[in-house]
Amino acid sequence: MTHLLVFVLDNADQYPAILEAWESAGVPGVTILDSAGVGHIRAHALRDDLPLMPSLRDLVPGREVNHRTLFSVIEDETVLRRVIAATQAVVGDFSRHHTGLLFVVPVTQVLGLEKPGAEEAK
Repeated sequence: MTHLLVFVLDNADQYPAILEAWESAGVPGVTILDSAGVGHIRAHALRDDLPLMPSLRDLVPGREVNHRTLFSVIEDETVLRRVIAATQAVVGDFSRHHTGLLFVVPVTQVLGLEKPGAEEAK
């Protein structure tokens, strides 16, 4: 079965180690987004000069967004287990504060994951 692994990394300093661990575990590819939770926004961006429809950039100007959200579609169960273990090896026990949030959801259909000649295009 194919899975979507989503990991919200709380400590951006661990980002390079996570990418290295995932690559070593066999992750075929990763999509990465800068992200921030509403708690972070409320704690650090309570301002009265915000536009009516603020963007994330408006909310935290000039500051590094503290989180990275990583996505990967993983078709192999063994790779999935290795990636989860590798992630915990970097961030520690997920029951502790400020480690992040990891979840896995089943994927029933994937389009565009494999493209003929993709390796030649690199």
